[in-house]
Amino acid sequence: QVQLVESGGGLVQAGGSLRLSCAASGRTFSSYAMGWFRQAPGTERGFVAAINWSGGRTYYANSVKGRFTISRDNAKSTVYLQMNSLKPEDTAVYYCAARSDSRGSAVYTDYEYWGQGTQVTVSS
Repeated sequence: QVQLVESGGGLVQAGGSLRLSCAASGRTFSSYAMGWFRQAPGTERGFVAAINWSGGRTYYANSVKGRFTISRDNAKSTVYLQMNSLKPEDTAVYYCAARSDSRGSAVYTDYEYWGQGTQVTVSS
């Protein structure tokens, strides 16, 4: 079992930045690939970014590429999502997820564990 707790969401103006954190507890964090997904009202949960177990490979949705950066600190059992140049369309609940595989994935059904989500609101 892995427990995930997100933090760092909030309200920010367009063009601003936020950093989300996801703290994991339970089984060995470094054996899990991690992902960030988001869901806006009335939409399906969508892929944002993923990272493999070591942090050596990252994956991004086209809509966030060049603006968002995913990273992890295995010593702290934490994964981060640095979000820059935020746009109103980035407004959503952001979820952290873990999969018991070393490789990241953009498919949300590949992930077994989920956090409770953190709200990000970008005003225009």
